[in-house]
Amino acid sequence: MKSFGTIAIVAGLTFGMSVGEALAAQWNVSVWGKRRAFTEHVEKLAELVAAKSNGEFTMNVSYGGLSKNRENLDGISVGAFEMAQFCAGYHRDKNPTITVLELPFIGVNTLEEEVAVSHAVYAHPAVQKDLARWNAKLVMTSPMPQYNVVGTGAAPTGLDDFDGKRIRATGGLGAAFKTVGATPTSVTATEAYTAMESGVVDSVAFAQHAHLSFRTIDLATWWTANLNPGTVNCPVVANIDAYNALSDEHRKIFDESIDEAIEHYLTNYAELLKKWDTILAEKNVTKVEFSADQLAAFRAKAADPIREEWIENMSAQGIPAQELYDLVIDTLKKQRGES
Repeated sequence: MKSFGTIAIVAGLTFGMSVGEALAAQWNVSVWGKRRAFTEHVEKLAELVAAKSNGEFTMNVSYGGLSKNRENLDGISVGAFEMAQFCAGYHRDKNPTITVLELPFIGVNTLEEEVAVSHAVYAHPAVQKDLARWNAKLVMTSPMPQYNVVGTGAAPTGLDDFDGKRIRATGGLGAAFKTVGATPTSVTATEAYTAMESGVVDSVAFAQHAHLSFRTIDLATWWTANLNPGTVNCPVVANIDAYNALSDEHRKIFDESIDEAIEHYLTNYAELLKKWDTILAEKNVTKVEFSADQLAAFRAKAADPIREEWIENMSAQGIPAQELYDLVIDTLKKQRGES
């Protein structure tokens, strides 16, 4: 009888543990590099869900320990971790719909506008279907300002000076620089410093936080202050099965914490931008500014031709490309209070 009693107790404990485990949720989150402005919304989301759930829902944010940055979407697809960040330009064929947000010169001026257009695109059924192929639910964007370039050697004084440059620029940005004679390469952010140091590239296009975090600014002699050709779109996604497995309470906490996490990100990034000119001066980096005519010439070469080619290619794949592009433009107008 004693053995049966022991079995009953163990069974009861096991059942009790399974109930407790069902109430708890522990997610692994795959990002890369180190904690920086680019990951602050992920860190804030982890902080918020833990606090609001009294520690029942936790996220362990891993910087490169779970996957390589180019493989995060693959990891999500097989459930290797529950949430991840990736950039569309790393594998455009895997996420063609969101590459509309990487088209050059689409006219986004602020981080708030970047959030608005990204989340509008993410909510489109065709985009959700596209990412669902990887069992991925779009959670939030990682808004970045317009990319600009740091480089070594003589500072450019015009677009012709990019002719022959080997530039780290992915996606639509790479296509834009190609129109002025540069040779784009899509080395990852974590490889950019080594590529620049070794001479594999002589210039790198990043947002400000990445020039700092990946230390390309330490090698630079110049920085383009107003080229502003576009930016890269880097979503945070959750594994659909993991999201659906959350309790109703935890799912509600997760969903309601996203906007707060984004607000924290925007506030934090604004502080970085305030310091940028001081950082350039401290590192003795020359600020390069192009004239309005030079910028207009760049747009003429890159904006319309690349957009039209994108729409044609995506439409041929059955993607509502014109509709997605129009959604971006209409969202910008709405965000600015324009008719």
